[in-house]
Amino acid sequence: MSVLPSAPKRRLRSQYPAESSENHVEYILVASFDIDHGSVMEHQYPAPISGDETMLAELMLPDQTHMRSQDWTIFFLHKDTSAEEEAREERRERRRQRRRRKEGLDSDDPAIEGGEANADVEDLDDDDFDTEDEEDEDDDGIEGPPLVYVLNLVNTKQDIKHKRGAIVKAMAICTRHSFLHIYKPLLLLALEEYFRVPVPETLASLYNAVNSMDLSLMPKLSPLEGFILQASDAKDMFIEKFDLMIKQRMVEDAERDSLPSSSGSNMSPARHNATKYVLPRDTHEFDSRVHYNGIPVPIKVPTAISPETVGDFSLIKLIQTFSTPHATSPQPFALHPHLTTSGAYTHPIIVLVNALLTQKRIVFLGHNRPSGEVAEAVLAACALASGGQLRGFTRHAFPYTDLTKIDDLLKVPGFIAGVTNQIFTHKVEWWDLLCDLPTGRMKISSRIEAAPASEGVQFFQQQQAGLGGNPSLGAQIASAVTAGEGKGAVDLTGDNAFMEGLLQAIANRHGEAAIRSKWRFWVLKFTRLAAAFEELVYGASALYIGPHETEDGAGAYGVFGHGYVWNDDVSRMKELAANTHRIEGWRVTRSYFTFIQDLARRWEKRPVRGIDLQHQHDRLRCARLSHDQSAAIYLAFAQAVEEAGPSYSPSDSMADLSSGVNSISMDASGELSPRRPPSEQLQYDTILQLLTVVPETNSGLFYISLGLFHPRPDVRIAVVKLLERIVEHPAGRHFWASLGRFAKLAFFRVKREETGAGR
Repeated sequence: MSVLPSAPKRRLRSQYPAESSENHVEYILVASFDIDHGSVMEHQYPAPISGDETMLAELMLPDQTHMRSQDWTIFFLHKDTSAEEEAREERRERRRQRRRRKEGLDSDDPAIEGGEANADVEDLDDDDFDTEDEEDEDDDGIEGPPLVYVLNLVNTKQDIKHKRGAIVKAMAICTRHSFLHIYKPLLLLALEEYFRVPVPETLASLYNAVNSMDLSLMPKLSPLEGFILQASDAKDMFIEKFDLMIKQRMVEDAERDSLPSSSGSNMSPARHNATKYVLPRDTHEFDSRVHYNGIPVPIKVPTAISPETVGDFSLIKLIQTFSTPHATSPQPFALHPHLTTSGAYTHPIIVLVNALLTQKRIVFLGHNRPSGEVAEAVLAACALASGGQLRGFTRHAFPYTDLTKIDDLLKVPGFIAGVTNQIFTHKVEWWDLLCDLPTGRMKISSRIEAAPASEGVQFFQQQQAGLGGNPSLGAQIASAVTAGEGKGAVDLTGDNAFMEGLLQAIANRHGEAAIRSKWRFWVLKFTRLAAAFEELVYGASALYIGPHETEDGAGAYGVFGHGYVWNDDVSRMKELAANTHRIEGWRVTRSYFTFIQDLARRWEKRPVRGIDLQHQHDRLRCARLSHDQSAAIYLAFAQAVEEAGPSYSPSDSMADLSSGVNSISMDASGELSPRRPPSEQLQYDTILQLLTVVPETNSGLFYISLGLFHPRPDVRIAVVKLLERIVEHPAGRHFWASLGRFAKLAFFRVKREETGAGR
């Protein structure tokens, strides 16, 4: 068996192509404080940015900034991008036309036959067509135009010659990149230079330097690849893609060198050599350099970024800030069903996440603290609730704001704001949850809107009444439903146990990536609980987009079922009842509706649609299965991967299970759509989809490898073939490497038995 990874043989694209017209940085701003005129905008380069200059200058110069020599802050701008949207939509339409031409669906369409439209389509190469899905996946059109992220640095220099005894200036970089923290070293150098030479040319020098940063060798990852990379600690995960990018560039360099120059002589091939291209030491980050004022500044750009992740923040810091006071001297919260899901002593971090999920107004207060500290807390909170799954938080976040903008702030439903003014403590009508950073305490407002009556609560109350013959179960359900109202003593949500495990992981120095991964799966579990809740209470769920099982209960791959898995119905009822208030509060928020739209888009791009891989793997992990039930799951996994490959044909041994069912699938709108034909790329993506449900940080391939010990020989052989495919996969080889030695010995034993039986 070969352990060398294989990848689809198609040209890779860069996340930031060298020929792209989009700049890394769009604007550079400089503001200063004048004793007579207040905050003043001094320069905007390369042109004035749209918006109120005075408002921008005030944001760039936070309250009490003169008391600190340096301060960082972040804020967001909503910029008019109508022209960009028109151009983007035109490109999308051209790609759609090309796709219809390739599929032969538009042969009778006069708009496609010949003429100018046809010429436009021919201008696109295969790369444009192949990456349409990836580009659309990153599009933020659902929520509106992309935000402009602003990283701001304020410096105060003491100078007795000035009226106030000090000079206060701020410089800001405006970018569409959410990883704006990479520009911090450059802002430090540039603002120091501006103090020395306060002219527009100083801004121009910085602008040209950052926009000359070369990120063209950073490969564009699919959403599945990005998910796996972020969940993995392997420093060489997807290193093959970086290697292929370098090889493509070297070929381009060789072709360019072989062309005659304007003088007729050939360029020297020695000018381009392999030594100038180096593979990254850690594929989670791409190393680049920015040459500013003769100084090569090293830059590390994250290769994969989750939604709602902006800047450089620490979930560990946020969690510890509010966990330590709660652990040493717990204080009860004012009860609210949406927030105190485990009673008055619900963990503060759970209260915060509940407030974010149910779209409450949240204020982070950092009195006498740098504005950068409250901004980091706001950004960390957004990422906490998102878990890389949900959206709708950062667009309504204000990492730093002040009293002059309170009227605008209060118009935003469910805002998340960072402030430093102590007056917010006393204005309980301005917020629903106040998070005090210096004290590490949270407070629920006495003016918070009461939770409305919901069908979910009524449903479980009726369930309780209908269980007169089982008073013990009825009491447990009643306790679960009323826990958020302070009437239940037992934590049936499991949040307390989760927080204990999380804090233990932090104490064991598991690192920021591990903590983010744990929260990612907490949020994923919550969305799956919500889907099960809707199906139970309302009969169907907008959060489930998938195939409908046949009448005999068998799905397209011989297995059935979807969603979260419980050991028994009692556990299911108790956990759903305990989450009733939180789920009902989330169901009316923008993150809920955005998530539904995101699920539809993901479904369109999902390699395997006929089976819920997560559900089936959870059955192997949690449920008590018979040999036949577990065999069906192992065979379904193997069939899904095998059918996706280019060598698959309907006459293969496992094809009878599907009997043509998989030739078509249903899209998010309920219409039948043709299934992607078997190919190397489809098999690659199918294995990726399987690996996303068995993350290395959890159990990895352990539960799949248990199929090597199944009593049925055909199941053991199918699992061997499945693992062989995984080992040959660029990402799968890392999962294989982390598999235990006992399972690997069983793998080779079954393989020897298969070889011996075939002789």
